[in-house]
Amino acid sequence: MQLHISPSLRHVTVLPAKGFKEFMKVKVGSRRFSYRMFFYSLLFFTFLLRFIFVLAALDNIDGDTKCSTIGCLGKKFGPRILRRRTEPTVPEVIYQVLEEPVNQDELQAGQEIPQSLEDFMVEIRYSRPDAKAFAEKLKAMVTLLEQRTRNAKIQEYLYRHVASSSIPKQLYCLTLRLANEHSTNANARLQLPSPELVPALVDNSFFHVVLASDNVLATSVVASSLVHNSLHPERVVLHIITDRKTYSPMQAWFSLNPLTPAIIEIKALHHFDWLTKGKVPVLEAMEKDQKVRSQFRGGSSAIVANNSEKPYVIAAKLQALSPKYNSPMNHIRIHLPELFPILNKVVFLDDDIVIQTDLSPLWDIDMNGKVNGAVETCRGEDKFVMSKRFKSYLNFSHPLVAKNFDPRECAWAYGMNIFDLEAWRKTNISQTYHFWLDENLKSDLSLWQLGTLPPGLIAFHGHVHFIDPFWHMLGLGYQENTTIEAAESAGVIHFNGRAKPWLDIAFPQLRPLWTKYINFSDKFIKSCHIRAS
Repeated sequence: MQLHISPSLRHVTVLPAKGFKEFMKVKVGSRRFSYRMFFYSLLFFTFLLRFIFVLAALDNIDGDTKCSTIGCLGKKFGPRILRRRTEPTVPEVIYQVLEEPVNQDELQAGQEIPQSLEDFMVEIRYSRPDAKAFAEKLKAMVTLLEQRTRNAKIQEYLYRHVASSSIPKQLYCLTLRLANEHSTNANARLQLPSPELVPALVDNSFFHVVLASDNVLATSVVASSLVHNSLHPERVVLHIITDRKTYSPMQAWFSLNPLTPAIIEIKALHHFDWLTKGKVPVLEAMEKDQKVRSQFRGGSSAIVANNSEKPYVIAAKLQALSPKYNSPMNHIRIHLPELFPILNKVVFLDDDIVIQTDLSPLWDIDMNGKVNGAVETCRGEDKFVMSKRFKSYLNFSHPLVAKNFDPRECAWAYGMNIFDLEAWRKTNISQTYHFWLDENLKSDLSLWQLGTLPPGLIAFHGHVHFIDPFWHMLGLGYQENTTIEAAESAGVIHFNGRAKPWLDIAFPQLRPLWTKYINFSDKFIKSCHIRAS
């Protein structure tokens, strides 16, 4: 290929190497330069530079940024050319105002602070404040509303605590009427169980279930659901432990409402020889606990008055003040081996549960030498309920707790537990329980949150065998996120929390799971106006 360029640069000729006669001509423009074109170009660039200068000046006036003319131009038009969006920046003064401590005097005045977002916007449009004044006004409004929300939530928790701690008049009525029936009707004073069935009380071939409660209605629901869903009710032995004042109403109810063919035993605490012969460490610890609690804690008023704690922490402390946690019915489980010295394995139930399946497979679980079969509460779909570890209950800022336990260790739940009493008797679980109760008293109740589960976590540490979550679904008494479908699919549901199913504050969508086991045609139920809703 040959390339020929004319001297005037007007023609460029390309010839093929093989002599091909055709060629290509590329016409090139003249080298002459037009002065008119130069003048127009200079005029255009002059106007362009003036336009750039004005834009840069406006950008510097509106904002606090300092940049050169070319820099501001690139900052303004660069993202548009590259089709990118620039995020608006928050002036530093706003951060400074928000980080400053809150002025409580201004908040207490209150009337100068906007009470709603609408009031805030009206005031801002009218006054047109600078960034600092805007941030101060916004911070004051948000802080005031936050405090009001906190106070409202704490009041709600306090009212729920009062409602859950009191005895509904319907239950009080039922107890009184049954006590009267016990004193006037011989059929309400039957021996339970009948003499021919007494040997079954110590026969380990039966399914032994223990329930400690002073609530007649709640106990009747647990017993009815247990027998109704059992595949072999004739092999079920239910040991009901109650206190002295509730013994007569409890005996009257089950005398008049037998759950044949199941076997029911009712005993009050004073009927156990072991409890009456000498001092019982757990009962002594409870008495000391109540004295220390009344002296240092100040009850619910002191808890609510604490302005430094979050509402959910206050709610947990209020719940732990419930009389249930100070009841012997809740502490007596630590002495099951002594109360039932001949039995090898029992299922212990709380009175706020409902059984929805046959429990007999629990006796076939291989505990691998462990004592307590329980559901762990640190894993599960419901993160609100199943997120409990040792740090949720124990005070790891105390050196005694931090030295002996791991805060990340998974917790477990009371309410439905299978206890291997034979393995228990070979351990020092009860002694450990009493030791830590004493240590907590010496530490001014500072080792754990109030309640009975924390010392249980310590006493059974290393002796727990986790069972399938099917056997124990928790949380129906303190959160309403549980669906009916999920609750119905569980073997045992637990109304742990303040919203007990026999209270008016119970969650209405969950309450039917409990009321379905109440016979509303019973004359005592009807006369005390106990209704399904």
